[in-house]
Amino acid sequence: MNQTNEKYEALFTPWKIGNVEIKNRIVMCPMGGTSLFGWFELGGCHFDKEAAKLFLERANNNVGLIIPGIAPLRDTFWGKWLWQNPKMFDELKEFMDEIHKTGAKLFIQLTAGMGRSWAITELIAPIHKNKFTRALIKPVIDTSHELASPSAQPSRWAHDITCPEMTVEQIHEIIEAFAKTAKLCRDAGVDGVEVHAVHEGYLLDQFAIEFFNKRTDDYGGSFENRYRFATEVVHAIKEICGDDYPVSLRYSAVSKMKGFCEGAMPGETYDEVGRNIQESERAAKYLQDAGYDMLNADNGTYDSWYWCHPPMYMPENCNLDDVAHIKKFVDIPVVCAGRMSPEAGAEAVKNGQIDAVGVARQFLVDPEWVTKLIDDRIEDIKPCICCHSGCFNFSSSKGHANTQDLSDTMGLSRCALNPQTMQSKKYYIEPAKKQKKVAVIGGGIGGMEAAILLARRGHSVTLYEKTDKLGGVFIAAAAPSFKEKDRELIAWYIRELKRYPITVNMNTEITDVKSLDADEIIIATGATAKKAPVKGAEKAVEAVEFLLGENPVGENVAVIGGGLTGCEIAYELYLNGKKPVIIEMQDDLVTTKGVCLANTSYLRDFFKTNHVPVHLETSLCEIKDNSITVKDKDGKTFDIKVDSVIMSVGYNSAPLAAKGRHIHVIGDADKVGNLRSVIWGAWNTCMKI
Repeated sequence: MNQTNEKYEALFTPWKIGNVEIKNRIVMCPMGGTSLFGWFELGGCHFDKEAAKLFLERANNNVGLIIPGIAPLRDTFWGKWLWQNPKMFDELKEFMDEIHKTGAKLFIQLTAGMGRSWAITELIAPIHKNKFTRALIKPVIDTSHELASPSAQPSRWAHDITCPEMTVEQIHEIIEAFAKTAKLCRDAGVDGVEVHAVHEGYLLDQFAIEFFNKRTDDYGGSFENRYRFATEVVHAIKEICGDDYPVSLRYSAVSKMKGFCEGAMPGETYDEVGRNIQESERAAKYLQDAGYDMLNADNGTYDSWYWCHPPMYMPENCNLDDVAHIKKFVDIPVVCAGRMSPEAGAEAVKNGQIDAVGVARQFLVDPEWVTKLIDDRIEDIKPCICCHSGCFNFSSSKGHANTQDLSDTMGLSRCALNPQTMQSKKYYIEPAKKQKKVAVIGGGIGGMEAAILLARRGHSVTLYEKTDKLGGVFIAAAAPSFKEKDRELIAWYIRELKRYPITVNMNTEITDVKSLDADEIIIATGATAKKAPVKGAEKAVEAVEFLLGENPVGENVAVIGGGLTGCEIAYELYLNGKKPVIIEMQDDLVTTKGVCLANTSYLRDFFKTNHVPVHLETSLCEIKDNSITVKDKDGKTFDIKVDSVIMSVGYNSAPLAAKGRHIHVIGDADKVGNLRSVIWGAWNTCMKI
């Protein structure tokens, strides 16, 4: 490593898991959807060539250890056990030969299941509730098996569904399947396996946590009984694969749970109902002594999901203190994951607090980020903004199970910012058959993405932006204090534009597309804020105005609209010492489909914990000088004293021109969405030009 990279030097030293040496301290952590054996696909378990391509590209870019996403031991569709598919493991063996040529190592993560954390969808939930339809679809998908938990209890996702208690016979089947599948992995040249998981409130974790486990047999009650399932799994694997075959365990140090579907905030004093740090000290040592060779650790459960899948509201390195504490009680390597920064990770490794740094979604955004780190090209790393819009957009609100689209359920670990991730057959770069002059109107994220892609394909591109700044409405979206990664993304785009022969005309407003000398025109002019049709609306501050600091607000602030933007504004107000109150017409906050529950549950829990007033099923009637009048679901009107009102009630598309033969409208100008729809939409259009 050169002098400028000294602060990262500890990350690029070798270490061992059992007798397997890993070349550096960077671990690509498992993500649902990146399984080498497919994921929730109707065709059944198979060797997933798209995932294989993803991992090989990362292996060629200097990752030390790769752990693909969970591989269900029993296929979700059709119920076939993984060990019953030898052809798949033959293909895996060929793939492992390619991985080893890069110097990387790879462990396969095998899961016992999800139990009450199985993200049952709005489509499947009603089918499961009906005895007849449940029996009818059982040969295709056995929902009772997927939901089986240590004890009968409500589903995390559909509270009106009771998960059945798992039988001892089912437990033994799973233990046997772990062993048989691990042996096939070993024989295919896989460097080790990871057991999923005494972690995140998945099935083995539910058995381990007394809050979920009310059994009275050998798998419930005492500490030893609750951890019996996990210990019998590693015993079975070691018995068939040998003591020298490494077995990692995905592990949560602390559950961060206050109750059913209620998590703890960072720094909060609370009563832990899951695994507390004292039990974790004992459990980590107990699991090590049972035979586990590594702990791949963080915090949380599905009830405190923002610890396992930290959104942008969570602090960087949020799990490091607890994981570093657990390392004091074991002799095996410990990996820490959870918004880990390379700087903090390198320091923690150097100081012996952890053995390696676990990183997940940054690998989806930028497959070359480790190489760029080595080359000291930090600014070239495209940042993950922790949005979960493409990779893990399981969404839920009051009275709804997982509202995620089926196409997303079957296509996890895609990336909002990088359409090529896990979609290389759909999104790819190829030279244009005919080079054209293309005008892009609007320098927001959509316009910049379109300009870069068109230039990469060989077109001559001119970008027009009417203001003196690039970024569009995303400048406002990136303004809150907790959106540092969003601001890094804007800076990344501005630098990226300079890498290509793109003419950028700032302070240039286009009013007539016919005046442009172009073969094709891209309209990326975004959207305009909706107006609330209420008396006194002119007294309100628009969300964008507030975010840009153009219109200061008082101490007591009403936020009209409890969607994602409104909630983030209320969160920022609270962080800045203001007193927000949220007015929302729906029966819950952030009811939009596709916004990850990890993100939304943080905001809901934050407002609840910090006593931020939230008025649901309530509409705004009037804005007065020092108050607002609202109406609740029962028709009762009342006033709330406030100093200021911020309006966040959505947007309307604002295309400069209509679509035509050579005129293409993209992003919010076409249909208001999120960064994923903006970027993927830009590719959908620009690949055809």
